[in-house]
Amino acid sequence: MNFQFCFHTFNIRGMNTLRGIDLNLLVVLEALLAERHISRAALRLHLSQPAVSHALGRLRQLLDDPILVRGKGGLVPSARAHEIAGPLAEALAQVRILLGPGGFQPATARRSFRLAMSDYGALVVLPRLLRAVRKAAPNIDLVVTQASREAMTAQVADGEIDMALGVFTHQPEDVHAAALFEESYACAVDAATVRDAGRLDQVAYLARSHVLVATHSERVDAIDAAVARIGGRRKIACVVPHWSVAPALIAGTNLVLTTARRSLAALEADPRYAVFDPPFALENFTFSMIWHERTDADPGHTWLRERVQAAAATQESDEPISLRG
Repeated sequence: MNFQFCFHTFNIRGMNTLRGIDLNLLVVLEALLAERHISRAALRLHLSQPAVSHALGRLRQLLDDPILVRGKGGLVPSARAHEIAGPLAEALAQVRILLGPGGFQPATARRSFRLAMSDYGALVVLPRLLRAVRKAAPNIDLVVTQASREAMTAQVADGEIDMALGVFTHQPEDVHAAALFEESYACAVDAATVRDAGRLDQVAYLARSHVLVATHSERVDAIDAAVARIGGRRKIACVVPHWSVAPALIAGTNLVLTTARRSLAALEADPRYAVFDPPFALENFTFSMIWHERTDADPGHTWLRERVQAAAATQESDEPISLRG
């Protein structure tokens, strides 16, 4: 890691060394670029809003740039801010390793980690992860956001987030990946719409309309590809962006939901629903965690990755979604 290069990227006027630079300002800058909101950055840093506003003013003077400007929906990073976000994240990650203790001390550590995942990931991993983190490291905060897999990969690469959980088919060379578990598909229907066997054959499956979970505009997924291989095509009655709401949509209808089996954990023991294997071959998929090379040796990041792997190790979520009421 070349610190001189990374900090030279900031192009601080009139300074040829780091002398006189308050590194705490760079921590504030990191939070501001992540949150894009002064109050939220203050909460993340455990500082007052006036203190963060004052720090933003000093940063603007130091960098000769507005950093955050008013845009649609709130504050947006300037072009300069976008340019330095990656080098900033890399430099601070290395500074934390350099200045931190020989090992990570979770009981006393104060830090905020930025994670990205879909609501499926939040459902099957986050409850257990948060309990483990709160028990061992009560001053560690988790900030969770959601985006498409392409956007999450880009955010990891750019240093906007610390890690992402999801299904990633490929990632840049400097982004690391670790498999968390293999997931299979299952179908769910209202139990009153099927016979005693509690399942549908291919003909009955294709005769019904379906609920599709799609987190972006692309409506063709692995399920549709598998259906096409048997010469069929699903009739999509409803497209939703969230995994967690999809099971509730089939109640009282003849709709079919085909989705990740873990997201149907609450329905498995609910007599109002029938959950069964798809009536055609569907390949399993790997749910993974990705992070950037810059944080690979960070003891705190390593500790959190281990907690994520432990939280994902069991076959079912501790807290499946409830559809009663």
